[in-house]
Amino acid sequence: MSKKFGFIGAGNMAEALMKGLIEGQLTTKDELIASEVFAPRREYIKSKLAVDVTEDNKEVAKEAKVIILAVKPNVVATVLEELKPQLTAEHLIISIAAGVKIASIEAHLNEGVRVVRVMPNQPCLVSASASAFALGKYAKEEDKALVQKILEAVGIAYAMDEKQLDAVTGLSGSGPAYIYLVIEALSDGGVMAGLPRDVATALASQTVLGAAKTILETKMHPGQAKDMVTSPAGTTIEGMRILENSAVRGAFIDAVLAATERSKELGKN
Repeated sequence: MSKKFGFIGAGNMAEALMKGLIEGQLTTKDELIASEVFAPRREYIKSKLAVDVTEDNKEVAKEAKVIILAVKPNVVATVLEELKPQLTAEHLIISIAAGVKIASIEAHLNEGVRVVRVMPNQPCLVSASASAFALGKYAKEEDKALVQKILEAVGIAYAMDEKQLDAVTGLSGSGPAYIYLVIEALSDGGVMAGLPRDVATALASQTVLGAAKTILETKMHPGQAKDMVTSPAGTTIEGMRILENSAVRGAFIDAVLAATERSKELGKN
């Protein structure tokens, strides 16, 4: 085996992870190989990242011991059955297929093949992912450490029990969409107040980024940070009154819980 990492599927998430591995110096482009059924996408990945690309999934299994499974959930079983003869206990399968449980993956593999299931999120594309992962029954401590390093090359990551990944899906998996809605709404408010659209969107986006960075770097409780901005009888408390009257806090909580339940339902299928 001449490659350090192999990717089955070379979509946006796979591209982001390959880029993170290279830029994080966890590997070189010469130590990567990816398979992709869509010819234009193969050509794009080859020109963009200068890694080896093939249309043959089996070639990836032959060349790399660590394989990132980055295909659509509905084709996972088919792909694994195709690869089963090539996969041994020397292989580590890292699945980023949303909703596909570890037991389902292991059921299509030979005894002893190590599996780690990952729930990344869309900001992986800009190296700002919030990810979580769970270990299969054959995965080792060194596999856990490796997956942690891979995911930290594109953001932050937490190891947890697989049963918690549905909650991760509801929070950080779906969460970017909630925040995009917030950014759009803040921008709309700015436009209504007289700001140009481009300026309003830039200010809204930077405000969200700055607030998130403040919490991550200072480790303050969000409520404490909110109180620092909220002066007595000032503008912010007036805005907060409107948000609380509109039950915005409860709506976000309900959104996370609803998405979590939907993830559980999809996992049963």
